[in-house]
Amino acid sequence: MNLFINFWENLLFILSHLRWQDCFDIFLVWIIIYRILILIRRTGTVQMLSGLGIIAITYILSIWFELYTLNWLLEKFFSNLFVIVVVLFQGEIRRALAHIGSHPFFSDVSETMETHMVENIIKGLITISEKGYGGLIVIEKEILVDYYIETGTEINSQISAEVIQSIFHPQAPMHDGAMLIRNGKIFSAGSFLPLSKNPALDKNLGTRHRAAIGLTEETDALVIVISEETKAISLVSTGHLRPNVEINDVRIALYDAFDLKYKGRTISSEQEGVIK
Repeated sequence: MNLFINFWENLLFILSHLRWQDCFDIFLVWIIIYRILILIRRTGTVQMLSGLGIIAITYILSIWFELYTLNWLLEKFFSNLFVIVVVLFQGEIRRALAHIGSHPFFSDVSETMETHMVENIIKGLITISEKGYGGLIVIEKEILVDYYIETGTEINSQISAEVIQSIFHPQAPMHDGAMLIRNGKIFSAGSFLPLSKNPALDKNLGTRHRAAIGLTEETDALVIVISEETKAISLVSTGHLRPNVEINDVRIALYDAFDLKYKGRTISSEQEGVIK
């Protein structure tokens, strides 16, 4: 009972002496911690942080068990920890600072722009499927795919059906690689994805499908595959392939990938005939 009373007395004391500057200070610290956690999640750097955590535990154990040589080495390591962190995470820090400089608290793309973007992707898919072009489109989500793909040519272009069609034209130099969509833009094209090593996959699957499965086994990306032979569209996520999907299924998957509310849009019978 006394502990309960003491707790409330201490809480009231703190609240009575709390300034608006303190509230603002706490809010800023919360924002920084939140953005750091988001950055860790997006970049997939959990493994490196886990490694640093193991080294830290080893350092504590070296003190407890008086392992002087190991303790000396780890002490030198942690004395240069700031430089090590900057070197290890230089790419992530650069991207985070660029993001903060442009939009510190809000997402990069509005819902209206994302809806327009989805419809342009759908239009581009219909066009290249109709023309019999092969295609591989990666929609990056929370985890950056830089660690898993060999980046092709950086484009940084607005998404349009015409650009998609030109990238996957059989005479285009980058048509064999994957197109990467990042932050509402066509970030690059001609990228090569890791092939899946799953022995249970259908032996008849082509390179594009195996590459799509391989990437989604490692990341949360959504990959769209257009077959050059059959003109069929497939969706790949979390290592699972959905072959020969209807265009409206692709639209629903894209709306979900961009966290948009699907409003039941349909395509014309003429467009539907193209996909089938």
